[in-house]
Amino acid sequence: MAVLVVADHDNSAIVPIVLNTVTAAAAISGDVHVLVAGEGSGSGAAVEAAKIAGVSKVIAADSAAYAHQLAESIAPLVVGLAGGYSHILFPSNTSGKNIAPRVAALLDVAQISDIVEVVSEDTFVRPIYAGNAMATVQSSDSVKVITVRGTAFAAAEAEGGTAAVEAVDAAEDPGLSSFVGQELTKSERPELTAARVIISGGRGLQSGENFEIIEKVADKLGAAVGASRAAVDAGYKPNDYQVGQTGKVVAPELYIAVGISGAIQHLAGMKDSKVIVAINKDEEAPIFTVADYGLVGDLFKIVPELDEELEKQGITAR
Repeated sequence: MAVLVVADHDNSAIVPIVLNTVTAAAAISGDVHVLVAGEGSGSGAAVEAAKIAGVSKVIAADSAAYAHQLAESIAPLVVGLAGGYSHILFPSNTSGKNIAPRVAALLDVAQISDIVEVVSEDTFVRPIYAGNAMATVQSSDSVKVITVRGTAFAAAEAEGGTAAVEAVDAAEDPGLSSFVGQELTKSERPELTAARVIISGGRGLQSGENFEIIEKVADKLGAAVGASRAAVDAGYKPNDYQVGQTGKVVAPELYIAVGISGAIQHLAGMKDSKVIVAINKDEEAPIFTVADYGLVGDLFKIVPELDEELEKQGITAR
């Protein structure tokens, strides 16, 4: 049977992690459908989804009830479509983690969370114990509800697909929730989960103001800025900067950890990065156990020196 991917989007464009989720779906079945539920999505995100390589059909549900991706509204729609699918996949991000459990509960099946490998149609690998062990999980449920860790799968090509777009009627809105408002952090830097380079700061920076020294380097490298849980809990940065098991899981080409000791929950969110550089004054810090390159010393001296060296090389803020 076909596999359904529930897309996360902003009504005009698909969120990049959906491409990784499509790759996971293609490893299960050659018939991949994408659901785009939103307001005005038929002319925006749905058209973009139809161009994704490997997608055979896009299902567009256009309704004001789906404008803000409220899980209570979208879950009944997904459940209504579930009969035609053997698997329903969600990206393992804020939206997917919000909708998937509701869908699984309504279908009375066990959700399989955060998969990093598809072994077969009914068997998957997922991390447990903060990523320190991998569990192979086999499901006998008739419909398998799964969230996909995007960093574990290559992104499908965003262009090249020619999927048909099929409109479906909106499901009845249960009226369990309503959108009140949102406060979004605005930044010209890349989004954490999509960035090729990330520089994260920890409690060693001592204050939110001191993040400026790593932000200067980040701007020169075109990098995203992250933070450890300790830094977020201390109020140095908002929650959406947090990298780790309880924050965002990332796997950039280069991850620079500045003043981060390397608690287990932080390592679980970044240890799959291609190259890891750690800067810390404590040579016994756990971060050095996963680092490819380590600098033991005062970050308030090392990071400005790095910034100056980038200036000398003619690398300026992008």
